[in-house]
Amino acid sequence: MKDDPKTFANSTSSVHAGIPATRPHHALALSIDATATYTFANTAELERYMRGEDPDPDREEYGRYGNPTVCELERRVAELERAEDGVAFSSGMAAIATAVLSLVKAGDHVVLFQDGYRRTRQLVTQTLARFGVEHSIVPSGDLGALSVALRDNTRLVIAESPTNPHVFCVDLAELAGIVKARGRIRTLVDSTLATPVNCRPLEFGVDLVVHSATKSLAGHNDVLGGVVVGPQHLVSLLRDARGVLGSVLDPHAAFLIARGLKTLGVRTERQNENALAIARALEAHPRIERVFYPLLESHPSYAAARAQMRGGGFMVSFIVKGGRAAASRVVDAVKIPKIAASMGGVESLIEQPAIMSYSELSAEQLAKIGINPALVRLSVGIEDTADLLQDFAQALDVAG
Repeated sequence: MKDDPKTFANSTSSVHAGIPATRPHHALALSIDATATYTFANTAELERYMRGEDPDPDREEYGRYGNPTVCELERRVAELERAEDGVAFSSGMAAIATAVLSLVKAGDHVVLFQDGYRRTRQLVTQTLARFGVEHSIVPSGDLGALSVALRDNTRLVIAESPTNPHVFCVDLAELAGIVKARGRIRTLVDSTLATPVNCRPLEFGVDLVVHSATKSLAGHNDVLGGVVVGPQHLVSLLRDARGVLGSVLDPHAAFLIARGLKTLGVRTERQNENALAIARALEAHPRIERVFYPLLESHPSYAAARAQMRGGGFMVSFIVKGGRAAASRVVDAVKIPKIAASMGGVESLIEQPAIMSYSELSAEQLAKIGINPALVRLSVGIEDTADLLQDFAQALDVAG
């Protein structure tokens, strides 16, 4: 897909989007407002605020309800996604959980796709099930199966695009069309692996977009956070729920995420280039059984990725011939990527989902959710492409 500045965020918007023309004291950088509460000059001022008549739209009463540093981050991510509003949380999982809890109740039905973040799956299949929320799981990207799974009491469809760890891309426009035709159902898309630089799901008709800001938005593996963006009337529900649940983002964390946003454009461009080069090299290697990357023609969702994404993103997953032990030898033999959880940062990270993400599952349980024991998940960083390619070449030789 061509680079259309009306469709994708870029380095200019990454640096400038959502930033006020002037800040207090004419400071260039965002300040950290480390305060838990806010003062009022007198009771009359307090009463005006409580009635919603305060002339300052950014006025707050207590830190759990808002913070100037956090508010600027929310505005910036919302503008990058071309959303009306945004709300930040203490982690990506806090963002997802608060969104889901705000949109469903006992007796409702939720649909999610098979491939996806395990904690999101656990939230729906275990936690929500305890409170009378039903669910269905459909094959990744299978919109025909989604249509069949929708019920009269379906209220929410949760998707990732691309997914973790097989990087499936769902056809967002078709997804939104199917759901909207049924009415009273909301769509929540986790776009963490895409970033606003590669895709803006709201422009395809999706209701809400969630990011684990821990990943690419912050970009340096040094902070936790989450953001949900969308129309103001839905985001306000989440903001109210955040005040009850207490899943607020610390202003120091908000500062780090906002600082990371400034390089989101250049980081994502480099990661797109690196990941595609590695995916192609791995696919051609005789010791690799299969590679998952959305901009490889061999990927099942290649057409959807080409239609709606600027780049394929930072994640490459692949299956090593020879099983779990052979995959472990490759993971141990690479020198640049570190063995670690998480993704999207400047450093390349690598892991085997069967060992780290799904260590508690048996071989039968892994097969049920589609996780091959020999699957390796690589989060590609911004290192030099040639160095990464050389590293994987030597690792595959050693591991063989």
